[in-house]
Amino acid sequence: MPEQDATAHPGIAPTGHRTAGTLFAALYGELIPHPWHDPEHDAYQLFHQRSLAMGWLDDRSGVAAEADPGRRAAVAAGLWAMNDAGWSHPGAAPEPPLIAWFQVEAGAVAADRPLPVQPFLRCAEDTTARIGTVRLSAVQLLLPLQGLDPAARPPSAQLPSLQTADWFGACGPRSRTPVTVRIDSGRSPSLPAVAPQLVQRLGRWEQSVFAYGASDLVAVGGAPVPPFDDSFWNGPPGHGVTLTGDLVEWSGEAVGWLAEAVADSAAALGVRTPLLVTVTRS
Repeated sequence: MPEQDATAHPGIAPTGHRTAGTLFAALYGELIPHPWHDPEHDAYQLFHQRSLAMGWLDDRSGVAAEADPGRRAAVAAGLWAMNDAGWSHPGAAPEPPLIAWFQVEAGAVAADRPLPVQPFLRCAEDTTARIGTVRLSAVQLLLPLQGLDPAARPPSAQLPSLQTADWFGACGPRSRTPVTVRIDSGRSPSLPAVAPQLVQRLGRWEQSVFAYGASDLVAVGGAPVPPFDDSFWNGPPGHGVTLTGDLVEWSGEAVGWLAEAVADSAAALGVRTPLLVTVTRS
């Protein structure tokens, strides 16, 4: 397990099997560490352990080194393989404050499942809350749309995240939170080209997780500068759309659900470049 320090930075780790691509999350806001927190419990270690405990970690690379072939065959692939993580990053802008970042290599996405953004952000939140009190103000995600195949979606799973929308049905009306959602395709104009259809597509599904009130189809800026180099995706940001509305609750899982819906909706409209999605609490 690599030792973490202030110089940790996002990077792509090679894998030996087919993947969907790099999934990245940056959490912004305020983190007040517990006085008993041991700095040796770094972001990588805690995220790795939480992923493993929940059955979300694809640990086939480690198992391959074992001598027992029966043990290798018995291990099921998880949702992602670890790349890196950190509490801070030298490339992050001073505002808003970066709390933590996490980077994984998402496994190949099944035809009836979305990108695993909900569990990814749940794991990121659990990891961060383990070391202190978190006041989250924004979540920024890099979504590997190139790993989605809309043509493979069965008719019952054109928007796979709808299968879990009822999970949020027990949230009370007081939990609804105004948010701003910035979606950017970087140097590619592919997202603005389909922005009106994307807004219509998100609005036609029967769900109450996200109710948008307005959209700006030509907006630029207004989101944190991502803490990674432009060459890491298709940056810099420059072609996007901004949505405002209410999220059913302010949580990583709700943000993850929305990101999954955005990813599948954009992919179905022909967008194949990675998307930078920033959800900010208004």
